[in-house]
Amino acid sequence: MTKLSSPQDIVDRALELSRADACMVLVQEQSTANLRWANNSLTTNGVTRGREVTVIALTESDRGVSVGVTARSGLRGDELAELVRAAEAASRDATPSEDARPLLGPESAGSGGTWDAPPETTNVSVFSEFAPGLGRAFERRGAVGHLLYGYAEHSVTSTFLGSSTGLRLRHDQPSGAVDLNAKSEPPSAGGGHSAWVGRATRDFADIDVDRLDEELTRRMRWGSRSVELPAGRYETLLPPSAVADMMVDLYMSAGARDAVEGRSVFSAVNGGTRVGERLSALPLTLRSDPAEPGLECAPFVLAGTPGREMTAFDNGLPLRRTDWISEGALTALRQTRHSAELTGLPATAHTDNLVLELPGATSTLDDMIARTERGLLLTCLWYIRVVDPQTLLLTGLTRDGVYLVEDGEVTGAVNNFRFNESPVSLLERATEAGATVPGLSRESGDYFPRTAMPPLRVPDFNMSTVSQAS
Repeated sequence: MTKLSSPQDIVDRALELSRADACMVLVQEQSTANLRWANNSLTTNGVTRGREVTVIALTESDRGVSVGVTARSGLRGDELAELVRAAEAASRDATPSEDARPLLGPESAGSGGTWDAPPETTNVSVFSEFAPGLGRAFERRGAVGHLLYGYAEHSVTSTFLGSSTGLRLRHDQPSGAVDLNAKSEPPSAGGGHSAWVGRATRDFADIDVDRLDEELTRRMRWGSRSVELPAGRYETLLPPSAVADMMVDLYMSAGARDAVEGRSVFSAVNGGTRVGERLSALPLTLRSDPAEPGLECAPFVLAGTPGREMTAFDNGLPLRRTDWISEGALTALRQTRHSAELTGLPATAHTDNLVLELPGATSTLDDMIARTERGLLLTCLWYIRVVDPQTLLLTGLTRDGVYLVEDGEVTGAVNNFRFNESPVSLLERATEAGATVPGLSRESGDYFPRTAMPPLRVPDFNMSTVSQAS
């Protein structure tokens, strides 16, 4: 068995082995540390390490450029040549790729971290300040008859990209999240209350467990009174986490290729896209920026396969701030160099963070609650699915905390609902937005944690049916 060397050596060796007309190699090194707990006590913890090698081989012919992709984890050194040959064979058998474009070289690509440095890693010491706070939370929950469940996870992924055009780029991405769920003890068959809070983080230095637990205490106190309400349209306050649930779906559906082909909510009625149309009466801005403080992400494209909205042909393409919505109007869609030629718009590639803001807004969620005569506070969405791509109608469930607001105060917990709403329509109908703060999506935070959102007021959120979920 041949021992594998550094990820940089793997990139260089795979490119040397390649007989394809062009080749790209991606090596991802990831280390992860985690804690999990249930019933007010830790259940598991651990650290894992992993490596994945992806080889992308390109074969040119008079029909175009065909792509073959192979990827493998746990690769032995003597298996690298086999992986390269498999990618080459796959490229020879593949049909030409319509999104093929010349690969970028060092002169036109973005810049990354220090190529020769070893991969960055994490370990359980990242929880050195977090764990004592969690212990205090266990004690507080137990003292009032509540059970605390959840997890904390931190990972660092170092990605190394090399190509036959001389590209050598790397990016180190730290990412973490904490998920806290309090429940009444013991939960009865049809009763009890539960509440959730979650936060994303780069290093856990900014996670204040005591403050998160205070918010859980407040929400559990709100749940001491239960109120049954029928389905219907309600004035609703969405905190940043729930807004993130909706906006991530909007962002993931904002592909230029689908829009120009008439497949999405961003398709114009008479052809083309809706870029330039006003989507919100409020002058909201929806943007991505790889340099966003606290939400930093890869400043260039990293893709393992060809695709409609993100493609390996664009690997290394520099990413800068992109305003998807500016002052309420749609200004850009996620696209590749290929789809940019189809739409006639600039190539604005997928970026791994998202911020929604109303310039100058300063209101907190509590400020907005205090100005609410009667409405709902909807803290958490769950099991969200697309019903109609043409309107981006979503359906899903409420979970772990829907509350009634009366005369500026939260007066009780409401039964759960199934909702039917479009995030595009929500932006159109929103009447108030507060100050933007980091907000972790409960539904999509596992794969898209870097979001910052304001609380939103929607005058007529559609709770389509009552849900029996608890």
